[in-house]
Amino acid sequence: MAKIKHSVATRRRKKRVLKSAKGFWGDRSKQFQQARRALMHALVYAYRDRKAKKREFRRLWVSRINAACREHGITYSRFMSGLKKSKVALDRKILAELAVKDTHAFKKLTDIAKG
Repeated sequence: MAKIKHSVATRRRKKRVLKSAKGFWGDRSKQFQQARRALMHALVYAYRDRKAKKREFRRLWVSRINAACREHGITYSRFMSGLKKSKVALDRKILAELAVKDTHAFKKLTDIAKG
C-alpha cells in the first residue's frame, strides 16, 4: 500500500494561517507556530471585544442622555421612567443622538417625561 503524504493539506493550512496573520509584528507574521498562537489570541480578543463594544456604546449613550437631562433639570432615571410611563418607545442610541444634534426635540421629550 502506498504511503499517504500530507504535504498538500499541510501547506494549505499553513498558507491560510500565515495569510490571516499578515500585518502581525515580526515572526508572528512569518513563522507558522508563532503566527498560529498570535492568531488564536487575536481571534479571542476579537470575539470578546465585539461584546465589549456594545457595552461601551451603551455607557456612552447613557452618559450623553444624562448630561442633556441635567441641563433641562431632570435626572436620567426619572427621564427614562417618565418616557416609559408616557409610552415613548425610543432607544438610548436615538435619544443620545437627539441630545447631541437636536436639543429642541430633546427638550420636548424632557417635558413629556416630567409631565
